[in-house]
Amino acid sequence: MATKRPDFAATEDLNPWHIARTQFDRVLPYLPELLAEPGMAEFIFEPERTLKVALPVRMADGQIHTFSGYRVLHSTSRGPGKGGIRFHPAVDEDEVKALAAWMTWKSALVDIPFGGAKGGVACDPRLMTQEEKARVTRRFISALGDNIGPFTDIPAPDVYTDEQTMAWVYDTYQMMHPHQNNLPVVTGKPIDLGGSLGRATATAQGCLYVTARFLEMAGVPGVDEVHGSEVAIQGFGNAGRNAADLFLGAGAKIVAVGDSKGGIFDPAGLDLAAVEVHKDMTGTVAEYPGTKHLSPIEVLEVPCDIVIPAALENQITMANAHLIKAKVVVEAANGPTTPGADAILRARDIKVLPDILANAGGVIVSYFEWVQNLENRQWSERDVQERLQDKLIRATDTVVTQRAGMIEGHERLPEPDLRTAAYRVAVGRVTKTTFQRGIWP
Repeated sequence: MATKRPDFAATEDLNPWHIARTQFDRVLPYLPELLAEPGMAEFIFEPERTLKVALPVRMADGQIHTFSGYRVLHSTSRGPGKGGIRFHPAVDEDEVKALAAWMTWKSALVDIPFGGAKGGVACDPRLMTQEEKARVTRRFISALGDNIGPFTDIPAPDVYTDEQTMAWVYDTYQMMHPHQNNLPVVTGKPIDLGGSLGRATATAQGCLYVTARFLEMAGVPGVDEVHGSEVAIQGFGNAGRNAADLFLGAGAKIVAVGDSKGGIFDPAGLDLAAVEVHKDMTGTVAEYPGTKHLSPIEVLEVPCDIVIPAALENQITMANAHLIKAKVVVEAANGPTTPGADAILRARDIKVLPDILANAGGVIVSYFEWVQNLENRQWSERDVQERLQDKLIRATDTVVTQRAGMIEGHERLPEPDLRTAAYRVAVGRVTKTTFQRGIWP
């Protein structure tokens, strides 16, 4: 008999912007320097700029469809805004604001000179032709105008966008701003257009570096290294598929994978190469022969050591947190775990490597690409990987050390989890630069 899922739909707030606020508020008691200046916390949390644009596009059938596009610049305290562009039917203002805030904390945590930004268009690219996606992209970038720029706000790929989308972004901006070096306006570009070696796999590679370092430091009972561990991955796009390949290459056994249409499970380990062929032929991993077929959510609940949510927000909630069987959750997606689920997982001693740490590889290598473009250089992939690994090992060490210090230094406060420790570092850094710069005028 299947385990009953509690119905928390009426009580759990799944609005991403509200979740981002809850996560921010949880760290404030550990930031007395921020609370000492009334009103400063509100200033740091609220976005600096929120844009909504209407995008009329002539579709392949000749009819005009008007899409809604959003771009949020959350913070420029530590540098220009940085964040992806996603194409998805569920895109709305609150989602984009939350994603932009998470980008601010992520960039600060890994100590790169960016603030947070994010953009999106409410559309379903799975139902669009390549030409329609190009038209939507170009119309979106033209509508944003000078609100993006190499030293202002720098886009990158996200859900259902890729290096080809970023090539259209670059070309559109270049046509609007000729006779200057515009390569740094967008990252995640094709290699021949100034993209960085190692960028395509950066998010997944970063997940592996963070997970390996955390297991080495933390000594999670029963799983002290990636090699030999059992891994389940929800989401089989760029991050999830590359994570499956990389964790397999590091000696893990991939027991379950899933995408938006379904999942598959084999406790003996999946033949990943064959699953990828099936995905390429059918458009989904679902119903791969010889495996147990699962819903997308059930992929998160299989028996394993490490589970990697690599899809969208709000996948581990109060409705299924009690069903998670992994010892470690590695958030390759942004915002996959709700605050209510965090509390349940913490009570069950399941470690959560938070998104602002676990999936920061993408923004780090985007930063590397931006630097290479500014200098008109191209680094070797070995150089990129060494720099990426160094950044993430230092960030992981900082979070683990910060958590230990918070436990010892704030005995009267609740014992912090890894997410709160990561926020203490990230928000603390943004707070410091904001105080140093002051409030103008």
